[in-house]
Amino acid sequence: MGPRRIALSKAVSRLLRHQPERHGLRLDRAGWVQLDELVAALARERRWASLTMGDVVDMVANQTKRRFEIDGGRIRALYGHSVPGRIAKEPVEPPAVLYHGTSTQAVAEILAHGLRPMRRHYVHLSVDRDTARQVGWRKSPDVSVVVVDAAAAHAAGIGFYLGNEQVWLAEELPPRFLAVDES
Repeated sequence: MGPRRIALSKAVSRLLRHQPERHGLRLDRAGWVQLDELVAALARERRWASLTMGDVVDMVANQTKRRFEIDGGRIRALYGHSVPGRIAKEPVEPPAVLYHGTSTQAVAEILAHGLRPMRRHYVHLSVDRDTARQVGWRKSPDVSVVVVDAAAAHAAGIGFYLGNEQVWLAEELPPRFLAVDES
């Protein structure tokens, strides 16, 4: 993805995940907004004055990690929201095991108190150790991976939601479903 597409992806993330109201956008209960409204909101910024719907469609079609989806003239972020109120998602059965990359400093707190969404709506989990490590490196060069017994958590009634092919979302996860990856 080229520099302009990356910048556009970041701008769309900001609007759809964190600051829709600041730009005159109102997300529906499932996080959708009209694509033409999003383009108009971005085009009010000098950098994106010449932005078209085709530019946004192209960015979504060529994203390296699926962060957004477009359907019927609407667009939404698939995960990562910090807007007030929880974005409605349909619970689904997760893989048996999922992973969470974090700083090694945070592990003791996580094992004592569980994984919490913090400033987001959901806890973000990865489908494999390598992806979890990559996520953790964004927070710290000293990374640990927490293994989540997703099957047991799901059986206990904790909701899991598909973010994209590599990202799963979950409600708060108590410590009994967590262990440090020793591999």
